[in-house]
Order: sequence, then C-alpha cells, then structure tokens
Amino acid sequence: MHCRAFSLFRAAVFVASLALARALPLGSAGARNDSDGMPKLVVAHHIVGLTGGGGSGDFTLDTWKNDVALASSKGIDGFALNVGADDFTHTQVGLAYQAAEGLDNGFKLFLSLDMGAIGARMNCNSPDTAAYLRNLTNAFSGRRNQLKVDGKALVSTFAGESCTFGEQDVYTGWRVQFAQHPDIAGKIRFMPAFFIDPQDFRNFDGVMDGDFNFNGAWRTDLTTASASSFLGNTSDLDHLTAQQQGVLSNMLGSFQIDQEHIEQLAFVANSSHTYMTSVAPWFFTHFGPDTYNKNFIYDCDDHLYVRRWETLIANRDKVDIVQLLTWNDFGESHYIGPIQGNLPPGSEAWTTGFDHQGFLEATQHFAEWFKSGKEPKVAHDQVLMWARPHPTHAHATNDPLPPPTNYELTQDQLWAVVFATGPGKITLATGDNATEQFAVDAGVNKVNMSLTLGGYMHGRLERDGETVIDLKPSEYTFDPTPTAYNFNVFVALGTASHASESL
Repeated sequence: MHCRAFSLFRAAVFVASLALARALPLGSAGARNDSDGMPKLVVAHHIVGLTGGGGSGDFTLDTWKNDVALASSKGIDGFALNVGADDFTHTQVGLAYQAAEGLDNGFKLFLSLDMGAIGARMNCNSPDTAAYLRNLTNAFSGRRNQLKVDGKALVSTFAGESCTFGEQDVYTGWRVQFAQHPDIAGKIRFMPAFFIDPQDFRNFDGVMDGDFNFNGAWRTDLTTASASSFLGNTSDLDHLTAQQQGVLSNMLGSFQIDQEHIEQLAFVANSSHTYMTSVAPWFFTHFGPDTYNKNFIYDCDDHLYVRRWETLIANRDKVDIVQLLTWNDFGESHYIGPIQGNLPPGSEAWTTGFDHQGFLEATQHFAEWFKSGKEPKVAHDQVLMWARPHPTHAHATNDPLPPPTNYELTQDQLWAVVFATGPGKITLATGDNATEQFAVDAGVNKVNMSLTLGGYMHGRLERDGETVIDLKPSEYTFDPTPTAYNFNVFVALGTASHASESL
C-alpha cells in the first residue's frame, strides 16, 4: 500500500520552485528529438501497493484482466505500475504483465518507481536501493507488453529527487547507479517525476530522457493563503465576482506550468525530451497523525477534469503522453477505476458509496480526441454529474480532524457535463424549488448550478419534446450536518439507451 507520504512536501517544493521559475528568464525551447514522431498515448497510474499484502482485496490474475480490459475499452493504452518495495511487488507486477499478454489487445505496462514508498523501506542514499531498482526494471523490461519508446522500455518515478544512492549528489546518483549503470544503460527511456524547480532539469544530463509532470493535474500553488494574490486581494472566497470566477477557471485550465517544464526540459543534454503530463478528476485526503498525517485538498472545481483535457488537447503538439491520476489512489480520492483492492485504512470513510467510474466513461471521448487530434462524434447521449456531499463550511459533528487544508476554495456547486448527439436542453435541479435550464449543442457541454441544503442532484436531458435521460440518484443528499468531513465527490452517470443515428 503506497499512500503518498510526500504529498505535502511535494506541494511545498512545487510552490517554492514555481516562484523561482517565474523570477528567472526562461530559455527558448530546443528541438524535440525522437519523440516528435511517436504516437500520442494515454496511460493510467495504477498503485500496485493496493493489490497485495494478504488482505481480502488481493488481486488475482482475473482481477488484473478485468482492469486491463476495462481500461482498454475506455481508450486507455496502458498502466503505469506504481511499485514500492513490498514482498508482493514482483508477484503482482508479474500478474499484471501476464494479464495484459493474455488479453493480447495491445495494452502496455511500465514501471513507475514510487521513491516515497521505496524510501520508507530502504535507504535511498544506499547503492543497494539502486540495485533493487535495476533488478526490478530488468525483471520486466523485456516482457512482450512492456511499453517502449523508440525501442526502449519506459521507466518513470514518483519523486526520488533526494536520492543519491551513495554518490556525491542526486545527479550523479541517478546517472551512475541507475540510468547509465551497465545493468540497464541503453535499455530504458527514463522519465522521472522529480519534484524540483524545472530550472534544475539541466543538471540531469544523462539521466532524464524526458519528464513526467505529476503535479500538472492540479494547480498546487493555488491555496487559501495564495488565492488573494490571484484574485485581487480578496479574502471572501464565498462571494467571488464573475471576473474573479473567470480568473480561477482560466488558472485551473492553464498550460503555464506544463510550458515551463517543456522549456526547461529542452536544456537537458543527451535527452529525447519526451514529455508526459497528467490529468485528474479530484483530490481530497483526510488522514490523521496516527496514520499518514495528510489532510488537504487541491481545487478541482470549475469542471477541472474536462478543462484540463481540453487544455492538453489544444496543446497536443507539445505533449507525448497523458497519464491519468489515477486508476486506484483511493487515499487521495483521484481514482477513476472500480473501488477494489486493499484500500488504505481509513479511506473507506470517504470512498464507500463514492464510485468515480463516471469519470472513466468520460475519459474515452477525450483520450480518443487527444490521440487523433480530431474530436470524435458523440455516439450516445450522456449526462455526467458530480458534487460534494456537504457544504464547504459545514461543521462535522463527530470528526477528530479539522476540515482539510484549503477547504475554503471549494464551491457548493453541482457540476455537470452533457455529451450530446445533437441540440437539446438540460434541466438541472438541486431541490424542489431550485432548477436551472441550459441549451446544449452536439458535443461536450459544461453546466453547473448551486447546491441546496438537504437537496439532491437531478439532471434531465430533453430533445424535440422528449426526455432522453432522466438522472436522479437516490443515494445522494447534500447534507448540512455531516458526522465527518468528506470533500470527495459523488459521481452519477446517465446514458441514453439508443445510439446516435448520425454515426
């Protein structure tokens, strides 16, 4: 099980490095090498640490086959297997490769070395830890369904920016003990997610074949404390003007951080400059000091998942791979796959009854669009809705923890996306006397309205005087008096029973 022990640390490093990056002049991006001609790919981050360990949720070969088949059916090309140093790592990774090979549908896998989890069990300043990483890499890099870029096995990380592996510094450690070590030199395309100032990329000559911008999915620099600097010195986040709301929306959908990564990656010598970035539907974690000691959110409102996809599609000429965060990180609420496996203890409090597979369904449209460069026609009318289960400022009656850091950023809104085969209208309702109606066009339509205390979520799509979709999940209530804080989202999806006749 690998909950993100470095989450608060990486956020702090990111904010500090972002400020420095903005203060220093950015160099002009150099020519991108081999990856210019590679096909666009969409992969999903799958945490292997939640698939074994002797619990009731241990994965079998069939579990892996089901995950691979489901992901593949939604336009996902592979899994980034987040691996630690558990005694079941080799077994579960082996089952994942066996499942992909058995289905023979072209689905690929690659390792994402979780240096937070590995560092918690091994000393990442020891050459023995580097030997473990090399042995793990070599054990699977030759498998038939290994994801390769220009004939080399793709390997990534989560963190690792402080590991020296016994060498004089981090740069030398990763070069000598890993990327250029005789065991694997010339065999891998190494694209780490180091949480550092991008201006430091150039010091990883001979290490970084590319960059994975793990934090690209969220604006981690947007906090309750920093919001006023972006919004014009306001302290009232509950009553933003239309202009301020627009600033937030544009910020959440910005490509600015990606651009800084790309420009600085161009200064890395002996690199292919392959760029992988991320997209995520949500982020909330609520662990106390007795467990993982992290209790915060990132702002994911304003249709973040859709806006982020639209931004990446608009800049697809600069992005080689999009990584979905995540398939199964239940501890941080950014999962899009089925709720299964050995969940981090305590996370069931905010994941039980909060299936996110509606986001997975929406992924197919954007994944195909990103890979082809052409927006696909909508085959079935669909209404996707999501909302938090209680108001931003609700007081939990039986929670030993305070509300998560940055909770003030959240908006009490019902968010909805309509995938429409043709023109129509969507009616949203959050209470018996709270209704709004919106015109929709063929394609993707983003709408939202205020939630109602004690109310519900209801979406009805109509066309030519007939109801196409009527979606009102009985399991959802906007509870003004929750017993515990839960800033996760309830997701509902409705799909029309007939396909579009225009296809």
